[in-house]
Amino acid sequence: MKSIFTGACAAFCLLLSAQAAANDYSALLKTRKFADVERIASAKLAQDPANVDALVAKAEAILASGAAGRFEEAVKLGEACVSVHPQLSNCHLTLGNALGAKAMSNGIMSAMGYAGTIRDAFKKAVELDPHNMEARFSLLQYYMQAPAIVGGGSGKAKVLAAQTASINPDGGKLMLARLDASDDKLDKAEAAVLAMPTSSNEAVAEGQRDLMVNLGNKYLSDKRFADSERMLREAFKRHPDSDGALYGLARLQQEQGKHREALATMEQVTLMNPRPSTWYRIGQSQQALGEKAKATAAYEKALAFKRAMSPKMKADAEDQLKALKTKAGG
Repeated sequence: MKSIFTGACAAFCLLLSAQAAANDYSALLKTRKFADVERIASAKLAQDPANVDALVAKAEAILASGAAGRFEEAVKLGEACVSVHPQLSNCHLTLGNALGAKAMSNGIMSAMGYAGTIRDAFKKAVELDPHNMEARFSLLQYYMQAPAIVGGGSGKAKVLAAQTASINPDGGKLMLARLDASDDKLDKAEAAVLAMPTSSNEAVAEGQRDLMVNLGNKYLSDKRFADSERMLREAFKRHPDSDGALYGLARLQQEQGKHREALATMEQVTLMNPRPSTWYRIGQSQQALGEKAKATAAYEKALAFKRAMSPKMKADAEDQLKALKTKAGG
């Protein structure tokens, strides 16, 4: 009896230890301490190369940091995870996410080449754990973005939404709302997402937040400024950790010529999630206000980030910086 009890205790302690490690990684990822995640995960992998939590967490940190030059490393971690843990849903999800990031960073032809593998990884993740909502939303995104020739399409997305509703009703509703938004049925999508309570499921809650922010940004692009502000403020009210909502508000303020307000908002964004696009927009507002030295410094910060900006934004930042320095030299 003693040996059985001791063995049970040991197994339970191992389970608690694994859960604690996963929770530690999750907390660090939420606070965007990606370097800390990589450091801890790498140390763990040096001792235990097959540790699933470390493999997944390190890949997630690389992808979240946006360092395109390291996406292949994330793919290798995903492949290793699948190789040693072929029955774990999160390993297949991690591989699909890593391959997707690599494919998109390399252009449309690369994305088409990896499409089937990405789709199959997400489908396997859902098959292994039907309650893995993050995997379900990743598969939905694939169906919405990929052409029919590589297994995408709205029909498959709607089937997935119906299947999801039987497992998580709010998740199913959110999927349909995302489909409505993609069809420019913005008011219908808004009504659906606002009627939903903030989900206790992390993946669904993040999906709600992202849809609200996306709707706010879409209203902004359509010049529906009042609707954009209302949507983005509601997103931030419900999800106060959303730097995306604040970034959208800063863009809205810029669009309306409220550059002092935009600068104040963007300063909040930099505290939550430093990224090159924010410093680029800070440079824009400071330039509009005639603060040339500050604008120059902001553009330089934007271009110094390892995390890449869009090619269009990067090119404009370089052009504006060159013009500012030419005027300063003249």
